[in-house]
Amino acid sequence: MRVSNVTVRKRLTAALLVGFLIFFIIDVRLGYVQFYLGDWLTGLAKNSWSREIPFEPERGDIVDRNGVKLATNISAPTVYVVPRQIKDPAKTAEKLAATLNLSKEKVYKEITVKESIVRIKEGRKISHEKAKEIRGLGLDGVYIGEDSKRHYPFGNYLSHVLGFTGVDNQGLMGLELYYDKELKGEKGSVQFYANAKGERMNDMADDYKAPVEGLDLKLTIDSKVQTIVERELDIAQATYNPDGIMAIAMDPNTGEILAMSSRPDFDPDNFQNVAPEIYNRNLPVWSTYEPGSTFKIITLAAALEEKKVDLEKEHFHDPGYVKVDGSRLRCWKSGGHGDQTFLEVVQNSCNPGFVELGQRLGKDTLFKYIKDFGFGEKTGIDLQGEGKGILFNIDKVGPVELATTAFGQGVSVTPIQQVTALSAAINGGALYTPYIAKELVDSTTGEVVMRNSPKAKRKVISEKTSKEIRYALESVVAQGSGKRSFIEGYRIGGKTGTAQKAKDGRYLENNHIVSFIGFAPADDPQLVVYVAVDNPKGTVQFGGVVAAPIVGNIMEDSLRSMGVKPRKDQIEKEITWPDTPLIKVPDVVGMTKSELEELFVNLKIDASGSGDTVIKQSPEPGVKVKEGSTIRLYFNDEEKDN
Repeated sequence: MRVSNVTVRKRLTAALLVGFLIFFIIDVRLGYVQFYLGDWLTGLAKNSWSREIPFEPERGDIVDRNGVKLATNISAPTVYVVPRQIKDPAKTAEKLAATLNLSKEKVYKEITVKESIVRIKEGRKISHEKAKEIRGLGLDGVYIGEDSKRHYPFGNYLSHVLGFTGVDNQGLMGLELYYDKELKGEKGSVQFYANAKGERMNDMADDYKAPVEGLDLKLTIDSKVQTIVERELDIAQATYNPDGIMAIAMDPNTGEILAMSSRPDFDPDNFQNVAPEIYNRNLPVWSTYEPGSTFKIITLAAALEEKKVDLEKEHFHDPGYVKVDGSRLRCWKSGGHGDQTFLEVVQNSCNPGFVELGQRLGKDTLFKYIKDFGFGEKTGIDLQGEGKGILFNIDKVGPVELATTAFGQGVSVTPIQQVTALSAAINGGALYTPYIAKELVDSTTGEVVMRNSPKAKRKVISEKTSKEIRYALESVVAQGSGKRSFIEGYRIGGKTGTAQKAKDGRYLENNHIVSFIGFAPADDPQLVVYVAVDNPKGTVQFGGVVAAPIVGNIMEDSLRSMGVKPRKDQIEKEITWPDTPLIKVPDVVGMTKSELEELFVNLKIDASGSGDTVIKQSPEPGVKVKEGSTIRLYFNDEEKDN
């Protein structure tokens, strides 16, 4: 059958249109793939070809308030292997094993696994010398990645507070754990490309993604004060061989921790070498125990605020014990203190006197103040593992429980609770949340990303009451049980504590936690220091004997380092054996040698100059020195006078 030309033309036209349509669809699809999906598909291809060598970020430094580095990083290269690029696994394993001091079999097993990239376990965080040696081997498929490890330049210094990191630089304890997210940063990497056989594709450039460095953490810690605390705890450790020691120094007006330490301690660089119960227990925030007489400060504050006592006008007779609901509660002094004012009750740390104050307050009022001062709850300090102590259930508090609580027995508290409570008692009445992290800082830009500031929880007592407490506690140091913390030239206030330790529901014999909490200057507190010594050996176990001198030493050097100048307006210290009487240096400028012969009976003179008249002296007039001390006098020059 013959087909007409018209029909042929129609068919050709239809075929042409269909062809154009097909080619148009193909072109559109190719354009879509090329221009719209091209980057995505190329990325997928690159991902299948790419091999990544990670670059760990620099973990942020931890520094003290003055920028002294307490935790930092040191470079530590790591060995990576791309198994498919290794042409001779046996030879590569032999050379690597010899360099890393491993068995050939172990290395061979690691470098022949069916993975794109392998990190040699024993090749992590090696020395630069070792890394250079491995590079020099020229082994195909073996790479050195940049890594770092944490380093604590001062060893055991501040160890429980700083904590430590693991092999992956992850925080495991202390501030390293608490601020791990902010310190760790983000990983970077170098990507190179390899074909299906694992062979490197040299025609494609490597991609480098820079790591994001971690933030630096600036602390409230003052390394000068911390060093003094560490020194004194080392001396106490050697002197008394105690079961443990702990110390805290804090700014009472802000809650900033200036120093914190405890024994036993450890080296964070080698934490694996000590038992977990040592590095897991930051005693100043974790430990709970009966406070003993340091807790009497709370009873005193409550009684003064509620106007239940006049310290100087009211008297109390202490026969050495007090009977409460059939129980006989003894004073620490056999035979008692006899008749005394309530100020002397505080100075003498007289248990029956504080029982009287507790009874005047009543259980509801006393326990209200105890809780207002922060006991029975965590302080909220930014450290792991804080305890909250144990208080009597008020419904179960009878006359005996009220009496013992009033002088610090039968309750359990933490050292950090005691420091924050005393600070509130002497700073005008504000209870602050203690903190140890001051700022988080971008190390590249210097920008402050986060800043902690003082946080007052509540007002617990008035300024008037706080002033009375400061005076009473200053008198404890000058004329009472805290004399061994007295510092000539500095107005120190404080309170001793001696607490029995309990085990299986019974108090242990000759096994106490002795403590002292002090502050200075007494009229304008800038520093609070607490020290507790657990079961000191070879000494009388009293807080005034063991802990008070330690606090005194810490206070004296710390105040000087803080720029607090000595003064002369102290409460006069009561001299008791074995104290040596102090003599005020008189003003001798202008005196002649003949006049001096009658004056200096108990002082020695170191003279300079040939004249007869004193023109200068050292120390200055009014400074107190020990009997028999030497003072330097400068006399005029006779030749010049003539």
